[in-house]
Amino acid sequence: MTRKCDLLNVKPMSGNKVSHSNRKSRRRFLPNLRELSFRSDTLGVDVNLRVSTSTLRTINKFGNIDNFLVNYRFNKMSDLAKKIRTKIKKKLIAQNKLQEIEINNSKKAKKANKA
Repeated sequence: MTRKCDLLNVKPMSGNKVSHSNRKSRRRFLPNLRELSFRSDTLGVDVNLRVSTSTLRTINKFGNIDNFLVNYRFNKMSDLAKKIRTKIKKKLIAQNKLQEIEINNSKKAKKANKA
């Protein structure tokens, strides 16, 4: 199994391990991954994903997994996240709730910019 976040493609990075004597040797920085189950209110199902903790903090910032997938930058998402996002958007459009979510998040962004 690859060490990669299912939502934002966070992958291992490489760099140098620097000793006290300033010798450098190559090393890998692995992402902090967690197996989590997210409840999608829109789809009504649990989604099991392997998510990095930095992505988890971003999901918490947006409120829930549905808001995160609808409002986060599309080009940074993985293919799996894009598929889930399209399902959620189709369901929200059918329920006419998509505009409400985007309006609420734009209001929050304006308040954050003022502060």
